[in-house]
Amino acid sequence: MTAADTEIVAHEAPAAQGHRLALTVSRFRPGVIVAVTLVIFGLTTIRNSHFAGSSSIQAILSIASIYMLLAVGESMVIITRNVDLSVGSTLGLSAFVVGEMFTHNPHTSIVLAFVVGIAIGAACGAIIGVITTLFRVPSLVVTLAALYILRGFVNIIGTGVQIEPSVLPQGLVSLGYSTILGVPWLFVIVAAIAIITTLWMSAFPAGRELYAIGSNPDAAALAGIRTTLRVFTVFVISGALAGLGGVLFIAQVATVNATAGTGYELIIITAVVVGGVAIFGGSGTVIGAVLGAILLQTINQALVAARISSFWDQAIAGALLLVAISFDKLVAVRVARALVAERGVTHVE
Repeated sequence: MTAADTEIVAHEAPAAQGHRLALTVSRFRPGVIVAVTLVIFGLTTIRNSHFAGSSSIQAILSIASIYMLLAVGESMVIITRNVDLSVGSTLGLSAFVVGEMFTHNPHTSIVLAFVVGIAIGAACGAIIGVITTLFRVPSLVVTLAALYILRGFVNIIGTGVQIEPSVLPQGLVSLGYSTILGVPWLFVIVAAIAIITTLWMSAFPAGRELYAIGSNPDAAALAGIRTTLRVFTVFVISGALAGLGGVLFIAQVATVNATAGTGYELIIITAVVVGGVAIFGGSGTVIGAVLGAILLQTINQALVAARISSFWDQAIAGALLLVAISFDKLVAVRVARALVAERGVTHVE
């Protein structure tokens, strides 16, 4: 082997390792999340045998469904190198307005309630999208402001007001606890939405373009991708799903007050990032984000079953977020070094 061959091999090793690392992380991240979820479930079951009961599993899937729904929209936003901190407040606004609608108009159609809830969320997302894309204001700033504005508005109109179960139509409430073959309907509905979104993002150009935008917005624009329209669209979709989540929230808890959706932002972003969606944009899957939401809810229920303070739930969520971001950054650095090494190989050859 000549000196030149030795140098090529030396460059090829880190490049190959970097690519293998990136492929392994992207390919097995969902599997790792499932494995961790099962381990937590198993350990908790050993401590509390009731945790493995059908009612407990149904509770995990039902409660996680709302987080999963918001995570679908949030993952699309983050993949485009943006963030939506307003999803919890949008959900709260949608839930309260729909609840008030049933209070003052008891014969309101359930279909109309879903239309109103989704429309409220879509309108909030559209406003955020316009400010972010046309006025070039960072989405972090826009959605943080939207979080406080929407939450403040809900507090103004909802302080001291409690939507009681008696004013809600039985058909809507039953959706919150009904099952099909032992699986909550809420979970089935949200899983279908997640699957459809995944197919759209992988099989259609408009969906695949979101990854290009997140990887390099300027290059995507130069390639002819309508970046402004795509980013605006994902904010509308995220808002619409949060609005839908508000109606499903009513079905799930059968009551609403001004605190609905408070604190959901950390949970959703953690679920998305832990699920493998890079916080810096350009990579990740909706399915991974959904599995991340299930993992977080399993941890939450496990703490309750193990009689550990629920305050640990937020601490664990924050720790998982930090670990996931740090890990993704480490992988990104390794891949970048591998690409540099590849260029070195090309130069030598």
